[in-house]
Amino acid sequence: DSAVSAALLKEAGYQVTGVFMKCWSAEDSATGVCTAEEDAYWARRVAASLNIPFYSVDLVKEYKERIVDYFVSEYKAGRTPNPDVMCNNEIKFGVFYDKAIEHFNADYVATGHYARIRHDEDGTKLLRGLDKNKDQTYFLHRVPGEKLKKVMFPIGEYTKPEVRELAKKFNLPNAEKKDSQGLCFIGKVDVGDFLKKYIPTKPGAIMTADGKKIGEHEGVQYYTVGQRKGIGVGGGIPYYVIKKDIETNTLVVGTQYDEKLFENSLLLQDTAWVNDGADLPVNVQASIRYRQEPQDAVLEKDKNGFMLKFAEPQRAITSGQSAVIYNGEEVLGGGIIV
Repeated sequence: DSAVSAALLKEAGYQVTGVFMKCWSAEDSATGVCTAEEDAYWARRVAASLNIPFYSVDLVKEYKERIVDYFVSEYKAGRTPNPDVMCNNEIKFGVFYDKAIEHFNADYVATGHYARIRHDEDGTKLLRGLDKNKDQTYFLHRVPGEKLKKVMFPIGEYTKPEVRELAKKFNLPNAEKKDSQGLCFIGKVDVGDFLKKYIPTKPGAIMTADGKKIGEHEGVQYYTVGQRKGIGVGGGIPYYVIKKDIETNTLVVGTQYDEKLFENSLLLQDTAWVNDGADLPVNVQASIRYRQEPQDAVLEKDKNGFMLKFAEPQRAITSGQSAVIYNGEEVLGGGIIV
């Protein structure tokens, strides 16, 4: 996606410089799995094929302090954070953005995100990507409009299949390479294995909603509301996490559509807005997880933050995750679910 973005910009006449962000290293990996070297190799090959300058920026220290430490501390507190949201805000469009503008004297910072930017008399707006299956505005909602003025998303107007075809058209060396997956910059890592490097195991009871003990867990911090895989209760009906009790170290489970998994509202704190917030209350749409189609809701001010009240009950609203607020195609902002 980044490679095609660079190719499109060069074709349009821009002077393009390729910059690779190194944010993780094999020595620091909890699992021994790190894709940074491989990613850098492919980035270098793409830059060579496009005949553009290539640089690597070491952001390992900043990433550890701002993303990994945050990620671990949130899990320790019993919440489930979204590191990719914070990575975009703190690293890509934070530390790296500043370096690009100040050190490389860039006029714009371009990335391979599936999102769009529109400039009009009301300011700079962030819009959903045309490919709704790949739209990445969920991860970008904390980037302010002032910064978006100097940001470009060249593939936001394309679908993923079209981007694949463009990669072949430009003869990019990674045209057939599979998409990267997993945690932002860390790669395909089992979250439980990663967390065990930082959070000691603490066995406790797995209970059903009606109080029956059906097993033991290694520590409630490793689990997420709505999770099914990895609970460790075999046989019979599949169980899903419906509650984590940090104080009693108890994991409460139920069936997939247990009524306790559904809620009509949520409280948002640590909110961020692309531009100035709207007059409240206001009808909006909101997503409580990546790739969820935005759901109709009312956004209201609350003494403890902002309240989202949904038209339909939502399954597995998860503390620590982000809720992103839309007005049609436009991203208004979002916040952290309490």
